Amino acid sequence: MPELRRFVVAHPLEESALLRLRSAAPGVEIALAEPEQLPAALQGAQGVLLGRLGGPIDALLEAAGELAWIHTVGAGVDRLLTPKLIASPLLVTNSSGVHGTNIAEHLLGLMLAFARQFPLLWRAQQQAQWTPPPLAGTFELAGQTLVIVGLGAIGEALALRAHALGLRVLGVRRNGSHALPVGVERVYRIEQLDDALAQADHVAVTLPLTPATHGLFDAARIAAIKPGAYFYNVGRGELADQAALLAALDRGALAGLGLDVTTPEPLPADSPLWRHPNVFITSHTSGGTPYYGQRLAELVAENLQRFRTGQTLLNLVDKHAGY
Repeated sequence: MPELRRFVVAHPLEESALLRLRSAAPGVEIALAEPEQLPAALQGAQGVLLGRLGGPIDALLEAAGELAWIHTVGAGVDRLLTPKLIASPLLVTNSSGVHGTNIAEHLLGLMLAFARQFPLLWRAQQQAQWTPPPLAGTFELAGQTLVIVGLGAIGEALALRAHALGLRVLGVRRNGSHALPVGVERVYRIEQLDDALAQADHVAVTLPLTPATHGLFDAARIAAIKPGAYFYNVGRGELADQAALLAALDRGALAGLGLDVTTPEPLPADSPLWRHPNVFITSHTSGGTPYYGQRLAELVAENLQRFRTGQTLLNLVDKHAGY
C-alpha cells in the first residue's frame, strides 16, 4: 500500500467523529470536502470517505491519480462499481455493520405494525374514529416463520432479535457453509431459495444489489412464497419486480408489503403503492440512526490504522462479486 498522507472526508461528520479519525492517523491530513468539491479535493489524496458522489465516479478516478482506497458510507456499492473502478487496483471498503442494529429494528417495526394492525389504527386516528377489537388481520409473530434473504450484518442482527420474539428463523445466503448465525434454525443456499420461501410467513430481503441479485424476486419467485406472507425489502428496489409484488398483493397471494426501498426513488406520487392499504412505505429511512457517525468513525479509524501498517482492511469489497 502507498504511504497515506492525505485522506479526504467527503461526507458530513460530527466533530467528535473527525477527532476520532485524526487520533487514529496522526500525521495524516484529514481534509474535509463537500461532494461538489470533488474531484479537485482528491488531488494528492490516497484515501477518501465517500457519501454522495457529486459527480460520476469515473471522473473522480481520472482526477485522483494517487487514490488507492475508497470507503463508502453505505453497505451497498452498486452505484459505485463501474467497469473502470472494477478494473482498477483501488481498494473499496463499505460500511457493512454500521446499520445492523437500526435496520434490524426497522424491519421488526414493520413486522409488528402489520401484526398489530398499526396502519389501520393510524388511519382511524386521523379520522378520530375509535376502532375496538377484534381487528381483522391481527396476528402474533411468535411461532411464525421468517425467511431472511441475505445473512450479512443486517440479516444476522434481525435473526437474533426475531428469534427472541419467538419466530422461527430461516436464512438464505450464497454460501451455506458458514457457521450457523445465532437465532437461525437453518441456512439455505441461494439455489434453494424457493424451498425456503415456501415456508415463509415473512420474507425480509437484506441483499446487496449485484448483477446476480438484480430482479431476483421476479413474478415466478414471488409466486414461490407461501400464500398470505408479508414481504419486506431494505436492500434495493431493483431486487424485486414492484409490479409483480403489487399484483400478488391484489390477488391475495401476499398479505402485505413493507418497502423501505423502491424503484425509482423517490417513488412517484402516482404510484398505486402509496395508496394501497396493505403497503407500508418508509422512504429509505431504515439506515438512519443517531449512532451512525460514531460507528462509522470507529470503522474508518480502524481501517486508517490498517492501511498505514499494510494490514488487510475491514469490510473489503469484492469488486467483481459486487459486495
